[in-house]
Amino acid sequence: MSSSTVITNIAALVTNDPSLGDGSPLGLVRDAAVAIDGDRITWTGESSKAPATDNRLDAGGRAVLPGFVDSHSHLLFAGDRTEEFAARMSGRPYSAGGIRTTVAATRAATDAELEANLTRYLAEALRQGTTTFETKSGYGLTAADESRALRIAARHTDEVTFLGAHIVAPELADDPAAYVALVTGEMLDACAPHARWIDVFCEKGAFDGDQARAVLTAGRARGLHPRIHANQLSQGPGVQLAVELDAASADHCTHLTDADVDALASGSTVATLLPGAEFSTRAEWPDARRLLDAGATVALSTDCNPGSSFTSSVPFCIALAVRDMGMTPDEAVWSATAGGAAALRRDDIGRLTPGAYADLTLLDAPSHVHLAYRPGVPLVSGVWRRGVRVV
Repeated sequence: MSSSTVITNIAALVTNDPSLGDGSPLGLVRDAAVAIDGDRITWTGESSKAPATDNRLDAGGRAVLPGFVDSHSHLLFAGDRTEEFAARMSGRPYSAGGIRTTVAATRAATDAELEANLTRYLAEALRQGTTTFETKSGYGLTAADESRALRIAARHTDEVTFLGAHIVAPELADDPAAYVALVTGEMLDACAPHARWIDVFCEKGAFDGDQARAVLTAGRARGLHPRIHANQLSQGPGVQLAVELDAASADHCTHLTDADVDALASGSTVATLLPGAEFSTRAEWPDARRLLDAGATVALSTDCNPGSSFTSSVPFCIALAVRDMGMTPDEAVWSATAGGAAALRRDDIGRLTPGAYADLTLLDAPSHVHLAYRPGVPLVSGVWRRGVRVV
């Protein structure tokens, strides 16, 4: 039998419901309370009107917001790329090819080693307020290695993505057509039962528009929904393909034409921005302001991976987005919660309203703005996932 809890004396509660509180997209309620029964939110409102529950917790005048929704990560890997990072910070440019280093280490790792690595980074993310995460394969590049990565991931999240088309496998580097045939055939057969999504790295040095289309349409025919790495290193066909195929998200979106921006604004594909990648590669920042002003839906995510964005911290990405991408603190917080939920086509997470999962983050601060105002400071002092306090 579940017990009910109400958290009262919340200085600022982010609900992401504009019908509540101040009427903004954040639906910010001052001097607020939120009630939980089992794994769901049952009530949100002013603290003075809080319902009677089995348990009562005083937030002490701190802020509460939805748990972060990290809709883009690559956590099924072994090894790291410290030397590559150090070299890049010394002046060597970033390209897509470094992935092969991680592929070699991942293929050599045992299942237990891969799962231990995954759970380590999940725990790290949870301590920083992430309650929902998507993660991808993409460092095995054989049918057996990709499917085992997805099987391991599926034990820890429902948001599992098949990314066999990360780069062309080293052993087929001279025959990319054969690799695409493998991804859309034997590899897809092995992986589809363990995934919800299919992804492709559409970029120079990885897969072109025709190859990306083949991969995504094959996955869609097997019941996997598309998402795509698009326009990270250069302008290209990725964003237009994403919108055409109704992909849930086009991720990176760093180099966009006006037509790309218009397509994202007019379609249902979310533009997922990954500032950790630009930070770690000293690349040009995505222009979030341009997308938001056009009316596109924007998500923020970590892109946690060992090569180009080795961070699991959504608060860090919020601070980068506000400082360097033209987002306001409110927009960045919305994008890291409700925006991430939209990128996963979910309405049961990323908000704190009746019926949603009770995924909450308590900050040791009076306002969500402190996430950008105090960058690098560990402000998360409590996390509830599905109604259970886990931090």
